[in-house]
Amino acid sequence: MEIAQFLPEGVPVWAAVVSVIAAFLASALTAAFGIGGGLALLAVMSVVFPAPAVVPVHGVAQLGSNAGRFILQMKDTIWPIVFWFAGGGVLGALLGGRLAVELPVWALRAGVAFFIFYAIWGPRPKSFSPGPVTFFSTGAIGAFLTMFFGATGPIAATMLSATKITRLNMVATLASCMVAQHGLKILVFGALGFAYGPWVWLIIAILAFGFLGTYLGTHYLRRMPEQLFQRGFRYVLTIIATYLLIAAATEVIPMTAALRTG
Repeated sequence: MEIAQFLPEGVPVWAAVVSVIAAFLASALTAAFGIGGGLALLAVMSVVFPAPAVVPVHGVAQLGSNAGRFILQMKDTIWPIVFWFAGGGVLGALLGGRLAVELPVWALRAGVAFFIFYAIWGPRPKSFSPGPVTFFSTGAIGAFLTMFFGATGPIAATMLSATKITRLNMVATLASCMVAQHGLKILVFGALGFAYGPWVWLIIAILAFGFLGTYLGTHYLRRMPEQLFQRGFRYVLTIIATYLLIAAATEVIPMTAALRTG
């Protein structure tokens, strides 16, 4: 019995193995620091999977990864934040799903990158106060962008970084928010006609190894000093923002050069 017969068309065995290993490592990273794994997994899937399948399959993988963290860390979740975030997510997913996916990806990436840089390292407005409006708006914006961009966990993570909650509360609450967001995304892509059936076996493998990574990462999180977590959290977000800017530049520079020569 060949493994290839369980894989969707256009996905070789080596690509499936790479995606499963990446899911394990990405889940462990996210469970330990609350963020980072989703974008890393998206980058890998963008290389090894057919383009139309990247965001929908990534959404299922992220739902499973975050569901694992949700189960393991449920007692630390701050539910009012999740409810407001999910409410905004419904609005954002519906709006995002109604638009053709033709918005310039480089602009979305650059916008998210600058938002992260400013929110993490820039001066915080004196009038800024996290609350229902902030949580609802973040949920709406994140759900809208995830329909095009895939990994928008850094947006919610940046919002939570301003709430001054503990590392356990932050990681658990972020996981719950992402379960809501990716669940909505999967429903919308299914309604738009994406066929998840051929991907079932590969998705099961990705979810299984992702949960194992989540378990190991959660074990490390509970032993991590609060100061180390806060520092690591900021640095991981900064690396993500830098990656987004570089990715945006690699898309826009050739476009600019082509316009000039044309």
